[in-house]
Amino acid sequence: MGDWWYQNIYEPGKLPLLLALASFVLTFVITRVITRLIRAGKGPFGNVKTGGVHIHHVVPGVILTVVGGFGSVAGGGHGFGSGMCAVLFGMGVGLVLDEFALILHLDDVYWSEQGRQSVEVVTVTAALVGLVLLGFLPFGVNDLSENELQDRGAAISSVVGNFLIALLALSKGKARLAIFGVIVPLIALIGAIRLARPGSPWAKRFYRRRPRARARSSLRAYRHDRRWSGPRRKLEDWIGGRPDPTPTRLPEG
Repeated sequence: MGDWWYQNIYEPGKLPLLLALASFVLTFVITRVITRLIRAGKGPFGNVKTGGVHIHHVVPGVILTVVGGFGSVAGGGHGFGSGMCAVLFGMGVGLVLDEFALILHLDDVYWSEQGRQSVEVVTVTAALVGLVLLGFLPFGVNDLSENELQDRGAAISSVVGNFLIALLALSKGKARLAIFGVIVPLIALIGAIRLARPGSPWAKRFYRRRPRARARSSLRAYRHDRRWSGPRRKLEDWIGGRPDPTPTRLPEG
């Protein structure tokens, strides 16, 4: 265990990244526990207000991110200061991304359906950083040999090729596969060779005059969403809390 720690974490200089990831996840978990207690009216916690203004925790999150980010750049990659800045940065990112949906919609949608986007962004971010921590690098750079890395042409071709594959998966409406495919190109390749989702740029461009392809795309998307939307929503509810029910509007007139 000690040899693995030294070879894979300490020697490559990944300790700050590990500290940032741990503080990021822990901050998000603690924040969600506190907000759920506030929502339920339990415990000593309450919303922070100043002059009638609700101070969302994205505000201290931005401050911690700025301090931790600039501090890590100024202090280098080693020593206690670098580790401390990594912790501050991870805490700040955890607070900011916990309210990602509020920033995206410029509205307090924390406990609405749109608020699920914050939970999804946090889980995707944690997974991507975890993959980098395990040794994966963007666009398959870690798969290149020493000779290929020294050959700039081969390295650039590999990076550009993997980037285009991820871009193709994104154009087919496979956003999650494209994002993870940046780190693990095989994932993006799966999204690139499969049928595009209906409504995606690829489907609008190439399925316009192909009714069979449109029908297959719609059927596959329906089956996929029916199979996975339920478990994904349950997982998001377990992590971040169930959103408030959407109020039904009475018909006008």
